[in-house]
Amino acid sequence: MRSKPGIVTLIVALLLALFLIRPGAGRLRTRIVSAIGLALGRQVDVSSVHMRLLPHPGFDLENFVVHDDPAFSAEPVIRSQQVTAELRVSSLLRGRLEISRLSLTEPSLNLVRDRQGRWNLENFLERAAQIPVAPTKKTNTEARPGFPYIEADRGRINLKLEQEKKPYALMAADFALWQESENVWGMRLKAQPVRMDFNLTDTGRVSVNGSWQRATTLRQTPLQFTMEWTEAQLGQVSKLISGKDKGWRGTVKLSAALSGTPADLTVETDASVQDFRRYDILGGGALRLVAQCASHYSSVDHTFSNLSCHAPVSNGTVSVNGTVAGIFSSHTYDLTLIAKQVPIQSLIALARHAKKDIPDDLVASGKLDASVKVRRAGEGYAQWNGGGESLDVRIGSKLTRTEMALDRIAFQVSRNIEPTRRNTRTTVPPHQALLEIGPFNLALGRPSPSVVRGSISRSGYSLLVNGDAQFQRLLQTARTVGLRVPQPTADGIARVDLEIAGSWSGFTAPQVTGRVQLQSIRAEVRGLNAPVEITSASLLLTPEKVQLQNLTASLAGGAWHGSLLLPRHCALPEGCPVSFDLHADEIAIDELKQLLSPHPRKQPWYRFLSTSTQAANSYLLTLRATGKLTVDRVAIQNLVATRVFAQVALDEGQLRLSDLRGELLGGKHIGEWTADFTVKPPEYDGSGTLQRVDLRQLAEVMHDGWVTGTAAANYRASASGVDAAELLSSAKATLRLEVRDGLLPHIALIEGNEPLRIHRLVGNFVLRDGRFEIQQGKLETPAGIYQLSGTASLTRTLDLKLVRDGAPGFNITGPLTEPRVSPVKTQETQAALKP
Repeated sequence: MRSKPGIVTLIVALLLALFLIRPGAGRLRTRIVSAIGLALGRQVDVSSVHMRLLPHPGFDLENFVVHDDPAFSAEPVIRSQQVTAELRVSSLLRGRLEISRLSLTEPSLNLVRDRQGRWNLENFLERAAQIPVAPTKKTNTEARPGFPYIEADRGRINLKLEQEKKPYALMAADFALWQESENVWGMRLKAQPVRMDFNLTDTGRVSVNGSWQRATTLRQTPLQFTMEWTEAQLGQVSKLISGKDKGWRGTVKLSAALSGTPADLTVETDASVQDFRRYDILGGGALRLVAQCASHYSSVDHTFSNLSCHAPVSNGTVSVNGTVAGIFSSHTYDLTLIAKQVPIQSLIALARHAKKDIPDDLVASGKLDASVKVRRAGEGYAQWNGGGESLDVRIGSKLTRTEMALDRIAFQVSRNIEPTRRNTRTTVPPHQALLEIGPFNLALGRPSPSVVRGSISRSGYSLLVNGDAQFQRLLQTARTVGLRVPQPTADGIARVDLEIAGSWSGFTAPQVTGRVQLQSIRAEVRGLNAPVEITSASLLLTPEKVQLQNLTASLAGGAWHGSLLLPRHCALPEGCPVSFDLHADEIAIDELKQLLSPHPRKQPWYRFLSTSTQAANSYLLTLRATGKLTVDRVAIQNLVATRVFAQVALDEGQLRLSDLRGELLGGKHIGEWTADFTVKPPEYDGSGTLQRVDLRQLAEVMHDGWVTGTAAANYRASASGVDAAELLSSAKATLRLEVRDGLLPHIALIEGNEPLRIHRLVGNFVLRDGRFEIQQGKLETPAGIYQLSGTASLTRTLDLKLVRDGAPGFNITGPLTEPRVSPVKTQETQAALKP
């Protein structure tokens, strides 16, 4: 006889064996497959079967496959690697094999719709309704086989339309199917909607609960379902449905209730979007969009009838009523949209969350009413008609200092027949619905208001503005409606003929094109000590560029004419090179100094181009500009150049003046100069030639008639600094000079002789440390040819030596205005100054 501990050990070992050992059930495989197939009405395959006793008697099925009806698909309708089939114990007592629960682990379910609009599960549901099976929770005395409780976890539900497999699917799906009572079946589902061609993470969860009753056909089956879609992000939902993130944000909640039969189904839905906004707009307060719909759906003709949708908008409403038919084929519909007493302020709030750059403090008053009908029959185009109006519209913003009174704005909706309507310059595809707005008056600060008209279609929008405007008021109004425009401190008169147009896709910014005629514009420019006075100009806006034509302006005491050309849509100044062709009648350096210097009385004119802490100057370090500059007269104190021309290039603080030409001191100059303002102090470098310079004019500029004659020179020079002292002390230059037929009135080599006459003077002049050193100098005079050497300082002090073979030489020293001449070798050489 066994001991008590031995019996306990045997029981424990038996229990462990029942948990761990799965006896083979190959002989029962055919009966099990037959029983499941009979319950589901489909061919079933199982690769292997293992019996289990605990925790409930049943079978573990591997590679479980339920084949689909070949009329729908060659793929299985259900596939699962692991399935547990629990036996109904009471059926074993009657010698039958009956499945009470079928548990599928990570199954894959294919939903297929054929050309006739039927689904592959319809036959299964109709069969379940026709076979006299007992409820899932049947009593032990019930002889009929009971409908098994079918459940699945972590499943995947795929969608196919005919033979095309769609990317839509339900993942992580937990669902269950059972028979509640004699004639009622129930189901529940929780899953995450996804698209297999995108990685979507915030599509929320879908929950479905419902029941249906026994009927001869599916269309006559009474049913009652509730559905809820929560925690979905609007951008992910739009990408799930259309394949593209439309750029909208918000939390979506959708609930629906279905009751009746598929042939006459009552559908009630509630939809809301919490914190609706565009993806790149933050702030502006929370905005919640809400709508409720009710309709009747018939699966006979796939029609939604008695459709009634209602969306409250503050104290007003927007509603849609009508019928939609043929939702799976050619759409046919007859709808009426009605807006009643919709506050303009609510539309402004919607626009603030949907359009960038609209002021946060924008307030509006007024109401909008509209009634629009749209009809479409078969393959024809939709027919639109209707219209509406907004009354007593007032829009204001303290931020942009704008208040607009629009009184009445009428609009109408129709189908576009002509490629381009009169209210737009933008081509609208034919047969699209077209909302035509206006015309209406818009006061822009002038005695006569401007006129606005426009159109809105499915593809885009267009507004035309024509009339007189105060320039500052025009810019303020543009910023109020969300247009990105410059904010200059300027005012004057503008005659506008503009179109504001754009498309809805991609949130592209609206584009302003057309012409603005400017008159009497007074503009203050940051960094300038005087305003720019624009007498007249024509501003031409094209999609790719902005062109200022026929410019007439005054600046720095001179009159300016010409044109400017700028590309559009540049994010940074260095990405927007400016092209120009300007002509000035005069540039006075003293006036320019007063205009550009932060401290005009203390700093030289060229300080405006040097590196500075002022924001106005830092703009020049990022500006890129190229063009032509022509000046009739450039005055640097007493030195005047005329007919000056240069090719100018400014590239992020580096200035180049090439082909610099002009008439100077009776002669001509041509050369090239560069300046680098990105370093401290700024550096300058230049080279060029001077031809036929009249030295008499040079002497007059220096207020002393010390020289006459004609000169030509080639030079190369460099300097650095921000004021005259720094420039002169750092200046370096080489000059090849030739003077002909000249006279030095202050110098006579021998006392009593006439002033020194120059037949020809040539030499290299090297400037360093504030002095010119004369190298290889040769002076041809009536008395002979001299070798010239020595120095001449920028402070007009001479230390020169004249040497001639076989004759005495001379030293010339002292100030330029009163030089002293002394012999080099003999005492007989006299030096004299001519009074």
